[in-house]
Amino acid sequence: MKDTLTSVILSIKPTYSKAIISGTKRVEFRKKKFKRPVDKIFIYSSSPEKMIIGYFTISEIVQDSPKNLWSSFNKVGGITETDFFDYYKDAEIGFSIVIDKVCKFENGIDPIDFIEKFCAPQSYIYVEEKRLLSAAILNY
Repeated sequence: MKDTLTSVILSIKPTYSKAIISGTKRVEFRKKKFKRPVDKIFIYSSSPEKMIIGYFTISEIVQDSPKNLWSSFNKVGGITETDFFDYYKDAEIGFSIVIDKVCKFENGIDPIDFIEKFCAPQSYIYVEEKRLLSAAILNY
């Protein structure tokens, strides 16, 4: 039986979440990796939007030094070099989540509708995919 907790909600600034949805940002940079295998990431567009706007599947997750990640992914990362290295300041290792397929929800989903006492994650939270997709279908 498939583990129902292979999806996460990832908090992403609106500038970057919109770039993922539009296809101009093809990789998401992170300082920490997931503790469990993850195959789907729901995009929580943080303040001021505060909505889940879609999801993407993962092609691969690359672990390397920030310098090497920048060298490999700067053209598809959707971030300036200054912002990238500010984000990874003092980090020896980083992670690039390479985006495979993206799905935009017609209407954003307020996570409070299906997660009691929802608080935007600092990094990520595991989520039961079928509950979230049910909420997405109801919003169409």
